[in-house]
Amino acid sequence: MKAKSSLIPGMILRKINLKTGERGMVLLAALDACAREALLFAAAGFLIGGIDDLLIDMLFIWRALRRRLRRGPRFSAADFTLAEKPGRMVVFVPAWDEAAVIAPMLTALLARYDYPNYAVYVGAYPNDAATIQAVTAIAAQDARVTLVIGPREGPTTKADCLNTLWQAMLEHEATRGRVKAVVLHDAEDLVHPAELRIFDWLIGRHAAVQLPVLPLIHPQGRVISAVYSDEFAESHAKQLQVREALGAGLPLAGVGCALDREVLARVGGADGPFDRASLTEDYELGLAIAAAGGSTIFVHVPEAPGSWTPVAVRAYFPHRIDAAVRQRARWMVGIALAGWDRLGWGHPLAWRDHWMRLRDRRAPLAVVVLAAAYAGLLLGGAGMIGHALEGTPQPALLPEALLIATSALMLWRLIMRVGFTTTIYGWREGIAAVPRVIIGNYIALLAVRRALTTYIGLLRGRPLAWDKTAHQFPQGRA
Repeated sequence: MKAKSSLIPGMILRKINLKTGERGMVLLAALDACAREALLFAAAGFLIGGIDDLLIDMLFIWRALRRRLRRGPRFSAADFTLAEKPGRMVVFVPAWDEAAVIAPMLTALLARYDYPNYAVYVGAYPNDAATIQAVTAIAAQDARVTLVIGPREGPTTKADCLNTLWQAMLEHEATRGRVKAVVLHDAEDLVHPAELRIFDWLIGRHAAVQLPVLPLIHPQGRVISAVYSDEFAESHAKQLQVREALGAGLPLAGVGCALDREVLARVGGADGPFDRASLTEDYELGLAIAAAGGSTIFVHVPEAPGSWTPVAVRAYFPHRIDAAVRQRARWMVGIALAGWDRLGWGHPLAWRDHWMRLRDRRAPLAVVVLAAAYAGLLLGGAGMIGHALEGTPQPALLPEALLIATSALMLWRLIMRVGFTTTIYGWREGIAAVPRVIIGNYIALLAVRRALTTYIGLLRGRPLAWDKTAHQFPQGRA
């Protein structure tokens, strides 16, 4: 009787262990299922996005091969010689809280431009005394600089400031001469000496001219600022060129672009050509010009014969994570969310525009795909550890063919990123572009939350404001 009673605790323990093991297997099965679903969703997103990007790459390669086979003249900056009667160019520089950069920016601009017929209009606000003082000091030394103080206290929107400059320019035309083109720059830009000559040649043939924008790598924040360098090196050397070749509407970058004065007058409203209700007035203006029948050309001209470095605008972009998130969120709202509401899809049969606008607006969905991928990897890793502890094999989380296809597309994407970054910034930065992809993904993940919050606020009637970041001018490059 005693021996029988001693068996009872052992039986109970075995039952408890069996139940615990069953619960563990159920938990592992649930973990595997969640990881599989997340990774399948992410892989499908990567596959669709990867094919989309691959089509752009193939079009770019095909276009480059055709141009090489034609062996036509290869222009450089020196080929855009000064015209006998250069047209009048007016440079618009909107400035809110830019006292730290506006004086060195204007000094460098006045020293660098090799063009005789231009003026600079700087827009400021009555409640920004420091910026007003800095611009006034430069204007007192050079009559080409005009300070325009808007009627409203800042910050309003960048578009509102640009419209104030437009109205001032129209008032001055009677005494200062008819303007051929308006050139847009920000208060932190380092302009290229040859850009006005290029604009003078092409405005008239085209309604708008856009130069590449090449971010400078900030010495105090190389990792974050270099993310912009990687992205712009690829987008402004490849994507905008393909977009132009397709004949789709070409968005403007807001800097380094020239706009035909007569076309601006036609597309503008009562306040001016820039939409005060937009967070990304430059992007929308480019599409509005295309809708009005105007052509925009993206000019990728080498600085010198045989050079890979194009005539471009250079500037420091955000080099801190918080500033980068703010800027990326503003782009998401203005282009992918509010821009969708405001612009729609254009003409029903304009499939090229539809394709490009879909690419512009995929950023929030791409972030969801990224989040699913990272979640799937974490869940899959936890499941792997659990199966190792249980001594059971982990089931395949993705079909082999899908895994191979998405991996190949991601590898191709990295090769393209390295290639374009290397061309502009050298092989060391090209190699560093690979791990920086993860940093860029992290910034996008953080930005989408801020973008959604901002967008919901706009839907509820919150007034627009100039959500700008602190700027720094590249000293020593004048």
